Amino acid sequence: MAGQTNGSNQVKDKRNPIIGFLFAIIIPIIIAAILIIVILEIAGVDVMDWTKEKVGIISVTETDSTEKEGKTADNIQSAIEEKDTEIEILNQDIRILEATIDELEQEIVKFENNQEGVSSTASEGDTVQQTDDSIAVVANAYKEMDGEQSAAILESLDRETAVNILLAVSNKVRGSILQEMDTQIAAELTQLLLETEN
Repeated sequence: MAGQTNGSNQVKDKRNPIIGFLFAIIIPIIIAAILIIVILEIAGVDVMDWTKEKVGIISVTETDSTEKEGKTADNIQSAIEEKDTEIEILNQDIRILEATIDELEQEIVKFENNQEGVSSTASEGDTVQQTDDSIAVVANAYKEMDGEQSAAILESLDRETAVNILLAVSNKVRGSILQEMDTQIAAELTQLLLETEN
């Protein structure tokens, strides 16, 4: 009986180191790993993705990503087709606008040709208008001058220009200028003024 007790003690001794190793090392490591994973997940670290990346674990999600890539390729192809359609529409719009531009350029050429015919007849009127504008500018200068100075200048001008300037100033300025002139020249200019106003 003593031999059986020794044999069963030896078996217990052989099991005890395995069980002791299991309870002393393996189980605490598993518990610590689970605690670390839970703490990291709470902290916001994606432990599963990190593990897959580092260890290289292939999962079902990779097949899902392959399907998503297929769908993405289809989406890209349809987007390309839509863009091609838009490009074609825009090209049609460009052709229409170019045709409109050509028509407008032709109208501009016609208009310029018509203007050349009109401008030759209007050039005489433009010359008269420019002369009138020049006389108005000079007349404004005479309004600011002294009557004696104005009279001296007008006496030295040709009679037609002097009359045009006198017509462009007010009656008061005209009177002060004629008063300062030589009586014979003032009489001539007055006669010309009367003829021009009639």
